[in-house]
Amino acid sequence: MTTRPKPKAPAEAAAELPARARILEAAFAAFRESGFAEASTLEIATRARVSKRELYALVGSKQDMLAACIGERAKRLSVPADLPVPHDRETLARTLAAFGAQLLREVSDPTVVAVFQLAIAEAVRAPEVARTLDAIGVETSRAALREIMTRARGSGLLDGQPAEMAEHFSGLLWGTLMTRLLLGVADRPSPGEIARRANAATAAFLQLYQ
Repeated sequence: MTTRPKPKAPAEAAAELPARARILEAAFAAFRESGFAEASTLEIATRARVSKRELYALVGSKQDMLAACIGERAKRLSVPADLPVPHDRETLARTLAAFGAQLLREVSDPTVVAVFQLAIAEAVRAPEVARTLDAIGVETSRAALREIMTRARGSGLLDGQPAEMAEHFSGLLWGTLMTRLLLGVADRPSPGEIARRANAATAAFLQLYQ
C-alpha cells in the first residue's frame, strides 16, 4: 500500500524556489507589510534565506527589487511577438477583445492591485515606487495598446492618433473598476465578467472609430 506524500509547508515549499525568486517574493512581502521606505535589505535577505551579498549579486538594491517585481508581471502585458497585423475590422475586434481581457485579468489580480495600493501609500515617503510602477508596469500596457492601434491605422482600419485611441479604449475597458478595486469595494471580476467587459469595450470603441 502506497502512502501519499504530505503536502509541503509554505516555508518548505518557498525554500525550494530559486534564490532570485525567493528574494523577489520576500521583497514584495516586506514592501507590503513595512512599506518600501521602511523595509530593509537585511529583512528581505532573512525572509528569502539568502545572504545580503547574494541578494545584491542576484537582484541588487531595493529599487532594483521593486523594478524586478513589477517587471515580471509587466511581461504579461506586452504585445505578443506573433500578433498578426489586422487586415479587417473583424480581426481587429478579436485582437482588441483578447488583449482587453488579458489586461483586465492581469491588472485586477490582487497582487497587482496591492502594488498600486503600495505606490499610493508610499507616494510621499517613497515616490520612486509610483514612478517605477508607471514607467515599467503601466507603460507596458499603454505601449502594447499603442502598437495595436498603430498597426490598425497602418492597415487603414482606424483613423486617429494611436496614443489617443489607446487611452479611449482603456477608459472604455476599465470605467471605474480600477478605482473600486483600489478602494477595496469591488471584487476581482470573474472570467465571464472580464469577457463581457472586453467585448463591450471593443464594440463601443469600434463604433466611435468607424
